Amino acid sequence: MTRARVYLDFNATAPLRPEVLAAMTQALAQCGNPSSVHTEGRAAHKRIEDARAQVAALVGARAEDVIFTAGGSEANTMALTPLVRLTGACSINGCKVEASRPITRLFIGATEHPSVLAGGGFASEYIERIPVDQAGVLQLEWLADRLASFVQNEPEASFLVSVQMANSETGVLQPIREIAALVHNAGGIIHTDAVQVAGRIAIDIGELGVDMLTLSAHKLGGPQGVGALILAAHGVDLGAPLVRGGGQERGRRAGTENVAGIAGFGVAAELALNDINAYPARLYSLRDGFEQRLFAMLPQAVLFGGEAPRLGNTSAFAVPGLKAETMLMALDLAGVAVSSGSACSSGKVRRSHVLEAMSVAPDVAEGALRVSFGWSSCESDVEFFVTALEKAVGMLISRQKGRHAA
Repeated sequence: MTRARVYLDFNATAPLRPEVLAAMTQALAQCGNPSSVHTEGRAAHKRIEDARAQVAALVGARAEDVIFTAGGSEANTMALTPLVRLTGACSINGCKVEASRPITRLFIGATEHPSVLAGGGFASEYIERIPVDQAGVLQLEWLADRLASFVQNEPEASFLVSVQMANSETGVLQPIREIAALVHNAGGIIHTDAVQVAGRIAIDIGELGVDMLTLSAHKLGGPQGVGALILAAHGVDLGAPLVRGGGQERGRRAGTENVAGIAGFGVAAELALNDINAYPARLYSLRDGFEQRLFAMLPQAVLFGGEAPRLGNTSAFAVPGLKAETMLMALDLAGVAVSSGSACSSGKVRRSHVLEAMSVAPDVAEGALRVSFGWSSCESDVEFFVTALEKAVGMLISRQKGRHAA
């Protein structure tokens, strides 16, 4: 029997896990506002609190420090506020953060998710982008020098730094522990977008040394439209809530909670944590096997971020001379779902700000494809994709030659 489709776009969204669907269906079947005091309301509230504990466990946090949101973008926006303050001693030795200092500057990585690039509550003139090298890794010397300059020029102020743990387009991992130590020792606060990392490698918010961390359910095999901002145990005050109204989420995010979505998030987090020891190695095996076959078949292919540490599930590459949009259509017709990068651009194929920051030549960048594996991926998916890719490339190159000959 011939397979109809192969899905290799987990960095955009992962297929819903069956256990998650079952938990959500059960939650949807039961009525009750989690803020109500009657039996039905208390049952709904318990589902949320159970999920809060499950999500917290995935990143080594306390349940009371998990704030549920409508997704990763909202969680990032919530974190990026000049009102943020630490309410206790930070977790790194030598930390020089002082809660009384006003936050006057936001430093963000040049390859961040669009929700971080937007700057949250900071005006554009108070946002600076941290450059990356050609492999996509943050330039730590630049950051150290710039923070030292900031401290010297604005001794009464402080700053916020937001750096993703892993890039959604290339899978490149950032040295978050080192960055967190650098930020805290200069008196700043740090947030990390861990959306692409959670469940794919083991992470602990305390060991990372960050003050805030973002997650999104649908990257784990949970539902879309549910995320979380997780605060460090030493205490973080976000100031005025981004969403105001009722006192939900301990007064930090108003609005009746998405009980079914949150319940699904909790189950997805628990399943991811249960698989965390074996999962990364399986992903590396799939990705490395694919890349070996890719370069054996197309030695002219260009790999993005290959010189840096990367997530085991992500491979971003281009075949020079072929455009991503044409390749995506050919592969889709062949039964393969991949992407050209971030899925946050209204379904359009456009030039990648990530590859631009990495100084990738425009004519190469316009051919960028991203393959991302996940919880349901297997060796046969790689086989199917490699066969489809070979046929698609051969067909497109033949068409190009035909046009040139004419």
